[in-house]
Amino acid sequence: MNTGEIIGQIEKKYLRTDLPKIQVGDTVKMRIKVTEADKVRIHPFEGFIIRKTGRGLTGTFTVRKISFGEGVERTFPIHSPVIESIEVIAKGDVHRAKLYYLRERIGKRARVKKKV
Repeated sequence: MNTGEIIGQIEKKYLRTDLPKIQVGDTVKMRIKVTEADKVRIHPFEGFIIRKTGRGLTGTFTVRKISFGEGVERTFPIHSPVIESIEVIAKGDVHRAKLYYLRERIGKRARVKKKV
């Protein structure tokens, strides 16, 4: 066995299989574990995916939402144990791999078209 196969076997142990298939443009509702002092609380986070990079354990995705008129973006590892669940609310109809142009837009122009 070469080193790539050994690393692949080690990574396979940490990959999650309970997550849905997500793509750029999808609107997702997530439940995130937040540690406060000695308690773990579940925090909801809902927004649309503007970026997805990497694969395997190194894969990440960025979710953007508008909170009190201010844009908030969070980047999560796809296979992170911090993510309790991901639910895809709507599939986006986009033709780009990164939706950075939505950062400058506000109101109705900042929406992503939904697939019918």
